[in-house]
Amino acid sequence: MLNKKTLGISAAIAASALVLAACGSSTSGNDGRDMSTMTSTTAATAQPAAHNDADVTFAQGMIPHHQQAVTMAQLAASHAAGQQVKDLAARIQQAQDPEIQKMTGWLNQWGTPVSGSAMPPMAGMPGMDHGSMAGMMSDADMQKLAQAGGADFDKMFLQMMISHHQGAVDMARTELGSGSNAEAKALAQSIIDSQTAEINEMQQLLAS
Repeated sequence: MLNKKTLGISAAIAASALVLAACGSSTSGNDGRDMSTMTSTTAATAQPAAHNDADVTFAQGMIPHHQQAVTMAQLAASHAAGQQVKDLAARIQQAQDPEIQKMTGWLNQWGTPVSGSAMPPMAGMPGMDHGSMAGMMSDADMQKLAQAGGADFDKMFLQMMISHHQGAVDMARTELGSGSNAEAKALAQSIIDSQTAEINEMQQLLAS
């Protein structure tokens, strides 16, 4: 028969084997978190956000649209006569520059070129024409604006920017109706809200 000492040694060996087996099969990290769960979470986070073709079209079109608005706004700093026009132009630039960066980031994340192959060339950029995008100014329009000054510039700038904003609002409404990406649709709604308010402001400036 086994004595008590022998039984005790056997029990200790069995317990050690169970501990080693548990350590070998565990995927927990040092802090107790399940590493397999962490890996799955990280992989999910790295996946591009859900989007569709309308989201891509919206971002690819709105980026050059914003870029032209920024170019127009930059002209106001040295060409405009009215301080209200200069202040409005500065706000437009401050709002749209970050939005350009945001949309560029989405397209990079989605693995999509910033400029779509079907996109028409954009006005206000070297060697490019206005194509058919809503509210975009032609090269001739941009040249007239750059050559204007004082009160003439103010009037021309406001008229052009109203048309430009209306085009952006139309594009944003299309995104709301057809897009699927939550961030893109949120930006579209923000563009509708902010640029509609600016259209009203510019109409009042023209009337005053």
